[in-house]
Amino acid sequence: MNLQNIISEIEKVDGEVVDRLAHVSRRSMFNMIGRKAAAVAAPTVLASALNKAYGQAAGLNPDIIDVLNFALTLEYLEAEFYNVGLDMPGLITDSAARIAFTQIRKHENAHVAVLKSVLGSAAIAKPAFDFTAKGMFPDIFKNYQTYLTVSQAFEDTGVRAYKGQAPRLMSNDAILTAALQIHSVEARHAAKVRDLRGQKGWITGNQSPGIPPQVYAGDEAVKHLEISALLPGVPYENATEAWDEILTKEEILAIVKPFLA
Repeated sequence: MNLQNIISEIEKVDGEVVDRLAHVSRRSMFNMIGRKAAAVAAPTVLASALNKAYGQAAGLNPDIIDVLNFALTLEYLEAEFYNVGLDMPGLITDSAARIAFTQIRKHENAHVAVLKSVLGSAAIAKPAFDFTAKGMFPDIFKNYQTYLTVSQAFEDTGVRAYKGQAPRLMSNDAILTAALQIHSVEARHAAKVRDLRGQKGWITGNQSPGIPPQVYAGDEAVKHLEISALLPGVPYENATEAWDEILTKEEILAIVKPFLA
């Protein structure tokens, strides 16, 4: 979706968006992107404009700032993982995989830029990472299969993390919408990486080869909001695929902790 379409979509829920963006007219935004396209991603420009229009950086409550910094930590992790992996000679040699990971890297870096722009001075600094996870994956940037495995773990964890934090963002429609949009992109990443590993694009039960078991803890559930997926003729295995379960912030941080230097 191009920038003009994005603004048009925003107008559907906020008819005054053009007035709010009066200080950054459509034409000037397009010109700014045209001049800086080589250096600045469009999502960053849009986030900056939305900050000025809605006053997000100055008006966010502490709970939302906590959620966004939590998300930013995960996005820092994923962006750095793909930045390093794609620059590592001989790691990703398959052309189709390289195209996919290059696009995923663009998305993750854009997510970092948007979250930092919204948080402003409240954004946490990028931490140092240990992608071997304290020796759990010693050949992470030498063995493509190991790299794929960890990529799947990161992407599936990210999907469950965004879903788990959504209720904490319900007091701010704009932030909730942005988070859910990122969530859907992370889900597409997860499906693509699983496909590159020769797996189904969705999770069955609570296990996956080579992935730390806590990544899929609880995903074997077949009942959601008192609604059971165990319908007549539906095998238990298939019923576990009907929904993705959330992970709490504490559960996510336990998964991520080994990757922090």
